[in-house]
Amino acid sequence: MFRYMANRIVSALLVLLAIISITFLLMHAIPGGPFTNEKNLPAAVLKTIEAHYRLHDPLWRQYIDYLAGLARFDLGPSFKYAGRSVNDIISESFPVSLQLGAVSIGLAILLGIPAGALAALRQNKWQDYATMLLATAGVSVPSFVLATVLVYVLAIRLGLLPAAMWGGVEYIIMPALALAAHPMAFIARLTRASMLEVLAQDYIKTARAKGLPPTVILYRHALKNALIPVITYIGPMSASVLTGSFIIENIFAIPGLGRHFVTSIYNRDYTVILGVTIFYSLLIIALNLLVDLIYPLLDPRIKLNGKQEG
Repeated sequence: MFRYMANRIVSALLVLLAIISITFLLMHAIPGGPFTNEKNLPAAVLKTIEAHYRLHDPLWRQYIDYLAGLARFDLGPSFKYAGRSVNDIISESFPVSLQLGAVSIGLAILLGIPAGALAALRQNKWQDYATMLLATAGVSVPSFVLATVLVYVLAIRLGLLPAAMWGGVEYIIMPALALAAHPMAFIARLTRASMLEVLAQDYIKTARAKGLPPTVILYRHALKNALIPVITYIGPMSASVLTGSFIIENIFAIPGLGRHFVTSIYNRDYTVILGVTIFYSLLIIALNLLVDLIYPLLDPRIKLNGKQEG
């Protein structure tokens, strides 16, 4: 276990360094800079601002300085938000995305897995067809279309929920549904396919031949093994949802991390781009590691050294 964790941490640090390097080089390879669009500033003032942020230093010097700051957990100042650091932006906006993402992930898992399992148990029956029809619609319909429909029906026509902004529980319902629809549908389809494969295994047939109740076969034998590919998908999906969706956050005027990420690209705010990319990468790495640790709990034959017992 210790050797496995050490290897994963070392490999994660190398991957993170590669992500930082590639992102840093790509940002500076694009013509222009963070203050290129500041047309009203005199040339002398613009030159002073760029000198203040050391944008005229050689690229290798900027890279070393950034890594040195990163080693102190300092992601640097924002070029577009005066007086604010990237650490401040993430600490203020991520809790909002975390609340929205946690509710969306919970909906996707709590509704997607039972729906997929029901479809597998009722294969080629109306429950299966209805579930897969909804799942196909959930995968096919873009989140911004679903969000627009929800706003029109629930907020404008029925007046049941607020159309936008961020506040209490009533503000979370529509954006969470819009954000959870795609992963919920994908989890349902994945669960169904995995369940059908597991239910065809010999040990399931043996359990049935022994006269075990269907619920015992389902929960004790079939579902645990069927969840392995689902857990694999949930890891990176959770990181994506937790960092926020720019489209959903923009439609509902939610001050989350996703909006900052995209606007930083438009603004060429180098430090925000790098900071959010690093934060997003760390989430993916951490959640993938958590998924690996969950595997042996679902199937004891799986070992953390990558081998599987027969």
